[in-house]
Amino acid sequence: MITILCAGSRGDFQPYIALAQEIQKLGKEVRIAGGKSFEDFIKGYGIGFYPLSADYQTADIDPKMLQAAQSSDNPLKMLLTFNKMKKYFLGLTEEMYYACEGSELIVYHPGATIGNFAGEMLGIPSVLAAPFPMHRTKEVASVIAYGKTKMPVKLSYTLLQSMLWMAGKTGVTAFLKKKNGKLPKGFASPFEKVDKKHPAIISCSNFVFPRPTDWNENIHQYGYWFVEEQAEYTPSKELSDFLAKGEKPVYIGFGSVLNARQKDETVNLIIEAMSMCSKRAIICGMGSMENLPENIIAIGSIPHSWLFERVSAVCHLGGAGTTAAGFKAGVPSVIIPFSNDQFAWAHRAYDLGVGSKPIYRKKLTAGKLAAAIDFALSDKIVTNSGKLGKNIATESGARECARIIAECLK
Repeated sequence: MITILCAGSRGDFQPYIALAQEIQKLGKEVRIAGGKSFEDFIKGYGIGFYPLSADYQTADIDPKMLQAAQSSDNPLKMLLTFNKMKKYFLGLTEEMYYACEGSELIVYHPGATIGNFAGEMLGIPSVLAAPFPMHRTKEVASVIAYGKTKMPVKLSYTLLQSMLWMAGKTGVTAFLKKKNGKLPKGFASPFEKVDKKHPAIISCSNFVFPRPTDWNENIHQYGYWFVEEQAEYTPSKELSDFLAKGEKPVYIGFGSVLNARQKDETVNLIIEAMSMCSKRAIICGMGSMENLPENIIAIGSIPHSWLFERVSAVCHLGGAGTTAAGFKAGVPSVIIPFSNDQFAWAHRAYDLGVGSKPIYRKKLTAGKLAAAIDFALSDKIVTNSGKLGKNIATESGARECARIIAECLK
């Protein structure tokens, strides 16, 4: 049994589901340990599941603190917010350890570092599986600094790794002292302790951020980890009719980070922007809406892999998973970064010539959004986006990383 420890929201789990799918194809039994609210979601892909008692939805986190984490727009603010949130996940550390018992190998998200120490205690290999590049390099700034700040590259990785380690360190420390009476010799962040039996695997395309040449040879990056949907998606008649009756619309997904006031303001801004650029739009994941003009439709959750091939551009906040899905679909990006690593993906899309210049959420106006959409739909950006999508299609990130995991068991 291979156990995958994951942390975060539904979107954070998707790359690990993709990894689990490829592990299964190699004939290995695999399960994902996660908050109980994700059980149906994960089992729906035929992946084994180990329930943890809480997750970010059920851990009774102060809503103001959760909002602060979602809106941290500079590295120092991120670090301070993570420090405040660590107490909420103390109990989960022990549960994650017991999820690993009976396993032959542990794969762990950087927010679940108990996986490394559990591997040592149980005498089995552990693999760090990161949803973005996070290891030190001199070649490019980390995802919490790229494009947004001019801090030294080395410092950007120190801050990123400190933030991720801080999220789990308190729980790991308390558990190890309880379990063993003391901390192991050399107790420290495991992120750079990479070797053949403890490799690291990264979900990122080499056509987006090329693998740094100064990385340890046991850090593997072969492409994004994309989920294979279990069945062909069938859209509602309303969505099918909307797609069929005009030019391809622009996808707009600002997710659930908006409160009621922000939602109303944003919807009015979108309506005005679409009128200014004379485009159609699909607003996704922002709940029901009334009195929308004929050129706009609102829908609920939908597989990006299905929808993004049917739109002209994708406009979103810049989450790593949504950005990757847009790149894969070969359509231009309009990214309105709001917090954390979103700024890096927004700037990278622009630097690659596959998206508009980032518009920070605090500075968004209808005029700026309309201009960004017009820029993204220019011939050069459309052509570049198509090329990137074709390049990404040549990679098999999840498959190759599953192979690395399997090799640890030989």
